[in-house]
Amino acid sequence: MNPNPKLKGQSALVTGANSGIGLAVAVALANDGANVVVNYVTHPEVADDVVKQIENNGGNAVAIKADVSNEAEVHTMFQQMYDKYGTIDILVNNAGIQKDSSFENMSLADWQLVLNVNLTGQFLCAREAVREFLRRGIVKERSIAAGKIICISSVHEVIPWAGHVNYATSKGGINMMMKSMSQELAPKKIRINSIGPGAIQTPINKQAWETKEALDSLLTLIPYGRIGQPEDIGKAAVWLASDESDYVNGTTLFVDGGMLLYPGFSTNG
Repeated sequence: MNPNPKLKGQSALVTGANSGIGLAVAVALANDGANVVVNYVTHPEVADDVVKQIENNGGNAVAIKADVSNEAEVHTMFQQMYDKYGTIDILVNNAGIQKDSSFENMSLADWQLVLNVNLTGQFLCAREAVREFLRRGIVKERSIAAGKIICISSVHEVIPWAGHVNYATSKGGINMMMKSMSQELAPKKIRINSIGPGAIQTPINKQAWETKEALDSLLTLIPYGRIGQPEDIGKAAVWLASDESDYVNGTTLFVDGGMLLYPGFSTNG
């Protein structure tokens, strides 16, 4: 654990925290002093392993199962969190899925599933967190803000993505939801921002990096010349959750190795 923790005494909920980016964020927040809820919907044994990893590092964590697209389950998860930690200071809206296909072959079910988890799930969790932030108000001993929400978005809130219309649409929706929430809630000292990862080496995009050929192709899109690691997002999340970023509000922090720099134009297009 960090000897000078930025998040000491605060409680954080990370959705989809039993793999990939969510796991790294949960571990990073705990290493900086936060009590962490590791949300999961499948593979409870993996979520328990994340909790053990955090505890072995000297942190505090608990695993709670909930489908973020289900309003009743979200409500129950927050109540379980309050029973354990009393309140919430930080929400990291990370849970997300992909169901890829060509547009003409995309089923309504796959369209709705991705929007329900990636966008509606963030709405449901954010709404519960905001209600608690407003009820409790600022606790100066823990944070300058009444509460912090970090929405995990993607470079695809900006970059169109053929073959992934449902996913890109969900991320574009997260961008405008985050900005609109921030505009409304900033006067109440609730900070809401997003992190927009680029290519991160996680199971969700394994086909993009698991072979040398695939990785080499991917790296042509990344000026910095390496694929991102989940820990890169964890570090950004700690900063956005801390008072060090208190004047950062309603923005997306892209952690992408320069993917948004349109590398195809580096040689005049």
